[in-house]
Amino acid sequence: MNKRKPGSGNYSRTETPAKPFRGGGGRGPRHGPQKGHKGGADENFLYGFHAVTAALQNPERKVLRLLMTRNAENEMADEGLSLGTQLAITPETMTGEEIAAHLPPGAVHQGIALKVSALPDLSVDEACEGVNVAVVLDQVTDPHNFGAILRSAAVFGAGALIATDRNSPPLGGALAKAASGALEQVRVAKVTNLVRALDELKDLGFEVIGLDGEGEVSLPDFKTGPKVAIVMGAEGTGLRRLTREHCDILARLPAFGPMKSLNVSNAAAVALYELSRRR
Repeated sequence: MNKRKPGSGNYSRTETPAKPFRGGGGRGPRHGPQKGHKGGADENFLYGFHAVTAALQNPERKVLRLLMTRNAENEMADEGLSLGTQLAITPETMTGEEIAAHLPPGAVHQGIALKVSALPDLSVDEACEGVNVAVVLDQVTDPHNFGAILRSAAVFGAGALIATDRNSPPLGGALAKAASGALEQVRVAKVTNLVRALDELKDLGFEVIGLDGEGEVSLPDFKTGPKVAIVMGAEGTGLRRLTREHCDILARLPAFGPMKSLNVSNAAAVALYELSRRR
């Protein structure tokens, strides 16, 4: 595998039409949902129908509390989920306002919230076992972008996501809601040293491709190996210098319209679709 010269420059912002998109995670603790949200809300709760039902079906999760409105109970029954015979706890029936009091302000809970244990800590090699496509996030901080990327990973067959431990969101309610169940389906490893994680991926046989608006090749034109890790940079700043330098190559997404950049989650979806299309 030939080492290519890394590109440079800032992450392409949607308001800066000069350059195409440049987007952008060793081993460390994997953080589950966290407590301490302002107003007394408990961020150990997942919420929303898809996030909750996926967590209920994940054997890695320990269910601590299940809060539901009557309408949500009926919807679960319509979906064929008989919770009374599947859970070791009894669901608590509440109003929507009562459920909202346990959640961050503005959380769209759809009448259902689930308090669960955190997912187990995973190393890079554990997350990538049996995986041919992985996503690496270099300090992507927005939980909605992170969750949307997880969802695209699940749709397009990327089985692992590696993210920095610092400067990335907790794997809690807002992220799980945006992921729409994908948090339970894509293995996530939170790492303390991203450069070391990239080296581990290479040792596992992955070709590490950084997505960068100044990449020397267009991703659709680049022939990849059988195992690929696509690296996306932070919103606004893109890939950090050391991250770029430890990628095998920097690739760009083709841009033909008046705007030359994409939101990081949209760019991840396009890149993952391109990789899945080849398979």
